[in-house]
Amino acid sequence: MYYVYVLLSEKTGRRYTGSCEDIDERLRRHNAGSSKATKHGVPWKLVYSEALETRSAAVLREAFFKTGKGREALEYLLGQ
Repeated sequence: MYYVYVLLSEKTGRRYTGSCEDIDERLRRHNAGSSKATKHGVPWKLVYSEALETRSAAVLREAFFKTGKGREALEYLLGQ
């Protein structure tokens, strides 16, 4: 399984959307400051995830969440 996920920075309040195969390991790496894109917002908490069958499906869903309509859908899914 592959995952698309949304993290929320407890420091800045910003969201980060990504995709991976091992969501627990990926969250650990984000919180360890290993990712250049997210090291400024540590600590991060997982606020949403979806399991998908293929990597390409996860990457496409991630790309959608990074569009205007995708951000609107995330607001709805997160109840904001």
